[in-house]
Formats: sequence, C-alpha cells, structure tokens
Amino acid sequence: MDKIYFVLFHIFRFLVTFIPRALLDPLLVFIADIVRLCDSKHRFIMMTNLNLAYEDTLSLAQKKAIIKEVYRNLAFNGADFVRNYPTTKEAILKKVRFENEDIMQQALESKRPIVFQTGHYGNWELVSLALAARYGALSGIGRPLDSPMMNHIVRQNREQLDIELIDKKGAMRPMLKAVKEGRNIGLLVDQNTSRRAGIIVKFFGKDVRHTPAASIMARRVSGLIVPVFISTDDHKVYTLTFYDPIEVANTENMEHDILEATQAQANVMEAVIRAKPEEWFWFHRRWKGEHKSAYGIRKRRKRDV
Repeated sequence: MDKIYFVLFHIFRFLVTFIPRALLDPLLVFIADIVRLCDSKHRFIMMTNLNLAYEDTLSLAQKKAIIKEVYRNLAFNGADFVRNYPTTKEAILKKVRFENEDIMQQALESKRPIVFQTGHYGNWELVSLALAARYGALSGIGRPLDSPMMNHIVRQNREQLDIELIDKKGAMRPMLKAVKEGRNIGLLVDQNTSRRAGIIVKFFGKDVRHTPAASIMARRVSGLIVPVFISTDDHKVYTLTFYDPIEVANTENMEHDILEATQAQANVMEAVIRAKPEEWFWFHRRWKGEHKSAYGIRKRRKRDV
C-alpha cells in the first residue's frame, strides 16, 4: 500500500507540473468528484459530522454541497502542495496576504513566546510555510503519517524555510528547547484525542475531546496563543488571518486555567468553520470520543472478571 501511495503521488505531481492551469483546475474538480462518489466511508463520516454540528439548521442539500466542496478543496490543496515542493520565501509571500497583521506585530513587540493555534482548515499545509517565510524560525508539532514513504515526502515539504518538525509523542522537552532558541511554536488542535490526551470542551454545542497542548505550553513559558487560519476564494491567492491572542491564566487552579484557554481555542475554531464550512477537513471523526453511536461505533464491554 505504501508503494501505491508513492506512485499515485508522483502521477499527481506529473499532472500538476506539466498540465496548464486552465486545463488542470477542471481536471482537479473532476478527480475530486469521482473520488467523492467512490468514497462512501468518508461521505458517511462527513455527513455524521455535519449532522452533529448543524443538526437541522442546514438542509440535506446544503450539507451535500459542503461535502462536495470539501473534496474539491482537498484536491486543490494537493496541487498547491506539489507546487511548494520545493519552494522559496518569495514564492510563498507572493501568493499569501496577511490580515489583522497588527495582532501579530503586537505579539512580537511583547517579546513573549508565541504559540500558533491552527487546524485542518483551508490550505493548512501553507500556514507554516507562510508564517516561517514572514516571521522566521518555526517549530511545528505533529504525528508522523502511517505511510513511511508519504511521511518522508510530507516531511521534506514541511521542513522548508527553517521549519522544524517535532513528534507529538514526548514533544514538551523539544518544544521548550525551541522556545529557548527563539523559535515560534505551531500546533494543529482540531482533531479528536484519546481520553488521556484530551480534555472535554464544547464544540458546536457538543462535548468533544480537545488537546490542551497549546494551553499547557503557553502557560509553561508565559507565552501567547495566537490563532491563525488560512482561506481562499480561488486557490491562487490565500489570506492568512490572525485572531485575538488567547491568554492562559496562571492561578493556583491550573486545571481551570488550561480548560478556559482550551475552550477559547475551540470557540475560535468553531467561528472560523461557521464562516466558511466548506474549507474545514470534515473527514475526521471529531466527536467520536463522546458520540460514538453517531458513527456506528459500539462501546467496548468490559470483560467479566
């Protein structure tokens, strides 16, 4: 399977590299639509997510339209990933404009460590490249892909422009080292977590498990959490928007401090998604931890002792 992914990537890379954009863009739409029609598993997951998030406030037709656009967005993201393999600061800054940049400027002037909060939204692979191109050294935290070959390709792309990747397993010590070296920290914090790794917050009005990693890190180093998300209308020019920083309190009640800051991150993420839901990666089972039955997952029974 690993080799199949590798071959498919290079076929896709060939198409993106050599087909004129006027022909490539409709081809990407066609590929995305075919994959969507064949991918019943993820269509089910996405519809379940949309039903949990919006209930009956959106019609079935509206939800199906969102799903269609999500597949297309993913195809265009893949094409841009190829174009950035490799890339330069100049190329990145040419296609990304920065909105609410005064927020970032104030954060820099505070001389405090910066922890960027983002998620699988818009062209998320471009976020770290844009931040590094504009503001310098960045350390991103994430999990290696299951496919070793694809993990190597993705890692090569993500580690350009003085970006360092830190494995999420045992990440605290490397993150602290990165902060001491003056590097900014970046985390994607919108996926479901295990019971041990996450805390419960409200997301679209429902309980979900959310990683407190950004909150813990910012509290530990007296840093600022700066939410940042990227969006586009044409997959040619992208807008990277900064949102108001999230302060993590440092009281005697650490658990409450972390929960408040983590809930604030979930609130920002929800607001961004509601503004343009077709750009979020609805593929993952975001509410799985607390709403297993919605996905058809049976709770495990404890074995009789």
